[in-house]
Amino acid sequence: MSKEKKAGFRLPHVLTLIFILTVVIAILSWILPSGQFDYELMDTAAGEREVAVAGTYHVVEKVAEDGTDLRQGLAQVLMAPGRGIQSIVEVLAFVFIIGGVFQIMAKTNALTLGIQKIVKKLGTKEILIIPILMALFGLGGSTFGMSDELVPFYILIMPIMFAMGYDSMTTFMTVCLSATVGYAASTINPFAVLIAQGVVGIQGNPQLIFRMVQWVIMMVIIIGFVTWRALQVKKNPEKSITYQDDLVKKKEMTGDVDFAQDMTTRQKFVITIFVVGMLLVVVGLVKWGWYMNELSMCFFGMGLLMGIAGGMNETEIAEEFLTGVKDIAFAAMVIGFCSGIMVVAQEGMIIDTILNALSNLVANASNALFAVILYIVQSLLTLLVPSSSGLAALSMPIMAPLCDLHGANPEAAVTALQYGNQLTNLMSPVAGTTVAGLAVCKITFGQWWKTIWKVWLVLTVVAIAFVAISAGM
Repeated sequence: MSKEKKAGFRLPHVLTLIFILTVVIAILSWILPSGQFDYELMDTAAGEREVAVAGTYHVVEKVAEDGTDLRQGLAQVLMAPGRGIQSIVEVLAFVFIIGGVFQIMAKTNALTLGIQKIVKKLGTKEILIIPILMALFGLGGSTFGMSDELVPFYILIMPIMFAMGYDSMTTFMTVCLSATVGYAASTINPFAVLIAQGVVGIQGNPQLIFRMVQWVIMMVIIIGFVTWRALQVKKNPEKSITYQDDLVKKKEMTGDVDFAQDMTTRQKFVITIFVVGMLLVVVGLVKWGWYMNELSMCFFGMGLLMGIAGGMNETEIAEEFLTGVKDIAFAAMVIGFCSGIMVVAQEGMIIDTILNALSNLVANASNALFAVILYIVQSLLTLLVPSSSGLAALSMPIMAPLCDLHGANPEAAVTALQYGNQLTNLMSPVAGTTVAGLAVCKITFGQWWKTIWKVWLVLTVVAIAFVAISAGM
């Protein structure tokens, strides 16, 4: 048998999967009846929005008397990505600006040296390193979607953990687990909460205080678990699931971390600008009801100031900004392609048909059961679209109106997305951040799953409870 035939099953590229879904939706536009609800502009818990009026669904003819054909063909499928990008251009503009701004901050190296300085100052108070670092990474995930930036920190922290008597699993959990759970418990994360709210049309982040409470609870759970486990490993190193592998890893290390480099005054200014900027974002969301354009304004201003404070000239700022735009382009294309699926569904007028069917299925469901359904749907979709922003473009146009029809706060759809997406990615072998972290720490998925599955179940139950509460607020 050839090597090609022995190769295992491989999921298609995410853009291929999205294109296949577009084709499937186009086919459904020929099979499912077309129809629509009556919509009204209403003041809701999530702000003034157009919402579907329950009980007003009615079927629409596939081919109208004026010749309009709702059945979607090859031309509509091929136009879908472009039309999807056009339909969500305000959100995509925000994404590109965010990518450029965070690249400027990364170029200053202020964040990495800031973390390194904290570790250096803790000195012999070693056990405090774990909760402090986890709180910082959790804040990064919750506020600016810290994810791809994690790789250097595994390399930085691993020798420190080994020197203190902990294992490589402690390193991975301190960095990846905290950032991912912080990302799940998003407060103002532009790639999760803000984009999802932008797709739906929710302004001002109305459940921000509740999201902050969620973040605290989730971080207490995982920090407590990781700290307890680290102490157990230090007491009995042989009980670590990575004990034998770590003996090899320690031999392969070529030296300790160099703490000689201190933060410059410029880098301290960069951190200060970032913190002040994020506080301004919170005030803007809560007090002034900021939306995509205002948020883009604030982040762009932060990027310019961080570049100047970091000692970069105008050419360097522009080039780094464009590098960030290039790096975020893939995520933007995923968002655009997913939005294209919704364009085909809207043109075929089958979205309301699907909504009507789903609404009837969950008509008598309690908020708790409804929350479970929302969470499961987002978790399953994550296996196809791991990107939180892409998943928002794909699912929010259906999940938020479903909340409206069920009489639930549409913020529940946003909450279900952020938890279903990130907690699934935490265990998924197709999630880039998790795979990269495990590879750097040289930990197998089997070792990871055996270590985390119990606390992961606890996090999942708590997350579903948050979705239920969000639905009833």
